[in-house]
Amino acid sequence: MKLHADRAEGVNVIHACDTQSVSVNGTRFTHSVLIPHAGDVQAWHPRTASALQASDFEALAALQPEVVILGTGQRQQFLHPRLTAALLSARIGVETMDTTAACRTFNVLAAEGRRVLAALLIESNE
Repeated sequence: MKLHADRAEGVNVIHACDTQSVSVNGTRFTHSVLIPHAGDVQAWHPRTASALQASDFEALAALQPEVVILGTGQRQQFLHPRLTAALLSARIGVETMDTTAACRTFNVLAAEGRRVLAALLIESNE
């Protein structure tokens, strides 16, 4: 799916995503990533929702976003609340959706100037 949005200076924009990759500011990533509203995209080690651990979300809380948009792959997968407890206790919102919807939502929130963080699970074999 191609995603097109105007890019404000310094704000990350997701231009395309599919089940195997995501393209941010023209760079294609074939592994799970953390995409802050501004700044560098970071590799993220979990590849599937079943691989997520509470420590993965503790690391996200340390980045201090307003909201985390979690893309769980081709289909939305709900997580046990104990996994996201670190985010909720830090008063950081978390929304879980399929990765394509997460990419669209990230672009909207980032364009609005929100401190959003996309945590996208990519199961690529590359």
